[in-house]
Amino acid sequence: MPANKKLLVLPGDGIGPEVMREVRRVIDWMDRRRMVTFEMSEDLVGGASLDARGVPIAEETMEKARDADAILFGSVGGPKWDALGFDKRPEISILRLRKELDLFANLRPAIVLDPLVDASTLKPDVIRGLDLMIVRESTGGIYFGTPRGIETLPNGEQRGYDTESYTTGEIERVARVGFELARKRQNRLCSVEKANVMQSGLFWRQTVTALHQREFADVELSHMYADNCAMQLVRNPRQFDVIVTSNIFGDILSDLASMLTGSLGMLPSATLGAVQSSGKRHALYEPIHGSAPDIAGKGIANPMAQILSFAMLLRFSFGMDEDAALIERACTNVLGSGLRTADVMAVGTARVGTSVMGEAIIRELDKLV
Repeated sequence: MPANKKLLVLPGDGIGPEVMREVRRVIDWMDRRRMVTFEMSEDLVGGASLDARGVPIAEETMEKARDADAILFGSVGGPKWDALGFDKRPEISILRLRKELDLFANLRPAIVLDPLVDASTLKPDVIRGLDLMIVRESTGGIYFGTPRGIETLPNGEQRGYDTESYTTGEIERVARVGFELARKRQNRLCSVEKANVMQSGLFWRQTVTALHQREFADVELSHMYADNCAMQLVRNPRQFDVIVTSNIFGDILSDLASMLTGSLGMLPSATLGAVQSSGKRHALYEPIHGSAPDIAGKGIANPMAQILSFAMLLRFSFGMDEDAALIERACTNVLGSGLRTADVMAVGTARVGTSVMGEAIIRELDKLV
């Protein structure tokens, strides 16, 4: 592959830079052993950008993001910046990237790897073999809807409000991503909302149903209320293949699903934009865990979610399925060998830190090729 695949790396805050260093080792390994080279740049984001530039993400960084073929994102935030105003939050950076690059489809897999069956708090017979994908709409809904704000009422009380709002087009495009993914998996899609109590939920259900009838009648479609879906994810998660849902419900349900696997430190995500006429598609890849400021700098963070996010980048942005599978297999094999970071420890396993886990993955990649 020629070095014309532009990759922007945004390590961010907390454990972000620590786990991103292990991804850089994997990228260096690919250059050395797989003859794959990327045109890479790195920049500040979140709290690190606030400290250096006074904003959560600078315009020059946004320009790099617009120009990149894919963005590898770490994590942002921490108590150091909690006292700043709402518009100065480190998290504004990821919201701006999603909105301005129109990254509307957030893909969050929840996969229970065989070596980690016992790491989950659920019984092994409930989660063994789990492999589901949650597709979360990520540029609309209550996180972006207007009007929103905090106001003082005539009686002196205050009122906070946000607006849940979706258009036909916003629902259809994310549902298409879900249907298309389902076709490549078990051909089953569950659309999740609250059609029983929310007009926006009823509209969501009607829109997904109409799209299914027009374009995806071959895919098995079901509908479920969000509260029931939360219960079913704990009761019988293997009933699901692909779930498509709104921004707020996707946020909640994907975090719930992540804990079925044993640790937030294990799960990657991809957030995709539309395919442009040029064939380019904006995309951002990040672990679903946060910046974990309580363990930042201690060298104990699990780097696998960040490394597996890079594997998703290879698959979805560059069509490098073989290389993505190689990295995923290396991670599984290392866990199977008994090496674990603190978040996925089990009886009979050996506790290692961030860099040792990264080195073990490199050694396993060497074995696999």
